Amino acid sequence: MGDQRRADVLTPTLAARYAATFDREARATGPQGIHWCLNTPEAATATLGPDGHPLRAEHADLPRRMWASSEAAFHRPLAVGAVVERVSRIVETEEKAGKSGRLLFVTVAHDVHADGALAIEERQHIVYREPSQPDAPAPAPRLMPAAEWSWERTVLPSPALLFRYSALTFNSHRIHYDLPYARAEEGYPGLVVHGPLMASLLLDLVDRELGPDALARFAFRAASPAFAGAPIRLLGRREGSDVHLAIVDEAGGSIMTAQGRIASSRDAGR
Repeated sequence: MGDQRRADVLTPTLAARYAATFDREARATGPQGIHWCLNTPEAATATLGPDGHPLRAEHADLPRRMWASSEAAFHRPLAVGAVVERVSRIVETEEKAGKSGRLLFVTVAHDVHADGALAIEERQHIVYREPSQPDAPAPAPRLMPAAEWSWERTVLPSPALLFRYSALTFNSHRIHYDLPYARAEEGYPGLVVHGPLMASLLLDLVDRELGPDALARFAFRAASPAFAGAPIRLLGRREGSDVHLAIVDEAGGSIMTAQGRIASSRDAGR
């Protein structure tokens, strides 16, 4: 597959709706993470599969899709009103055998430009899996190793929050809004919180603690699902120019881990 190019605009309306979704005030630049709401796929409804994702001709026997991890470099903020262009390409594919069956790992590189200047470079790691077995028990999250955390915020992901984020990202995957489907077809106990939504909540935690556009780099890895109606704890701490972040459930089970690097301009002024 060659490069895929998409163009979008960070409109004041999108910026305001994003801010409202995270209970923040809109401002002149989009928060870090808002790029996941831009240049979204626009597949016609008639082309969607049973799970709500666009049908794929290749690897159709691996229908389940999970955004497992990502690494991003933030070069400049996205100004509200900017024309945002994204160039995407597949840089690596690898098949493996896991406990749940065959797995396909796909790495996609994205270069995001705002008004012609490089703003964000990102590599996303997507995993495709075989159809689920609804009667298979969900694995219990592993406990997060003990650590000292300076920042903590508890969030209750509501169905309304998930619905709003699906709308912002034009994501029609049914596990995020269709409870009977999530339970009966994919074996989840509840609506699944989006991976990038949780990553955005961690970026929002950094924003609340360190101010806007604090990070030059950010990487996250999903460990286990989170579900609507179950509280999650956002944790963080700063060590010099490094930021360590995590999301855990009420029992301390690991849901997501992340690391950040503070921008040198911000670090010099601390």
